[in-house]
Amino acid sequence: MRRRAGSFLKHTGLIIVALLMLYPLLWMVASSLRPNADIFTSSGLFVDTFDLDHYPNGWNALAYPFSTYLLNSFLVVLGSVIGNLVSCSMAAYAFARLQFRWRRWAFMAMLVTIMLPIHVLIIPQYVVYAQLGWINTYLPLIVPKLLATDAFFIFLMVQFIRGIPRELDEAARIDGAGHARIYGQIMLPLMVPALATTAIFTFIWTWNDFFTQLIFVTKPDLYTVPVALRSFIDAQTQSDFGAMFAMSVVSLIPVFLVFLFGQRFLLRGIATTGGK
Repeated sequence: MRRRAGSFLKHTGLIIVALLMLYPLLWMVASSLRPNADIFTSSGLFVDTFDLDHYPNGWNALAYPFSTYLLNSFLVVLGSVIGNLVSCSMAAYAFARLQFRWRRWAFMAMLVTIMLPIHVLIIPQYVVYAQLGWINTYLPLIVPKLLATDAFFIFLMVQFIRGIPRELDEAARIDGAGHARIYGQIMLPLMVPALATTAIFTFIWTWNDFFTQLIFVTKPDLYTVPVALRSFIDAQTQSDFGAMFAMSVVSLIPVFLVFLFGQRFLLRGIATTGGK
């Protein structure tokens, strides 16, 4: 009875905490269905008067249809995911398997970059990208991903590779395989959980990124979803919060689907990496 009572109390507490965490999201969904006059007058989740016009109005409220911004975000996300998967996995293989001079110092320097906030780097990055003529293009958002700049994912994959037996490498070398073949035919298939974790986190973080996309992209036709959502709020005129909430709900659908279908890979990747 004590165990059952303890389990009941734990599950009840977890349910309460989950509802508290989901409340802002549920309130946003409910607000996207309310008239603008009722959005900030009610903190409940029940909708008395439905106003479905926020979705078509929000879709066409800006200079371009919202599908344009969704496509822009998908392009940036696709380039970022591919860049991180290729570059971070290659860098992780080099740190975990290759023997070269200053390897430990280079690995430590890579880990130090995790502690650097983006606000420290954004000004020199902007100066460099401006001199290269990359402002108002997606190159500042994609090219760094091709250069293994996300140290967190490198560290994640290094820990995963270190858990793979070195006997597999030695057997491949006996068969005449070099590092490229070992990386492509042995490591990558075994790294699927870590690669899936990297892809999911890269998708979510890039899709929700607002600061860097706002700095480097200022043309309305190149806006991504976070920057486009900010355009619904105008300090000089009346803001259309209903349309903004409606498009916010639409923008959450890809993130929800990616997390839903990649959850088992995400949990397996984190669990196996943490246990190495």
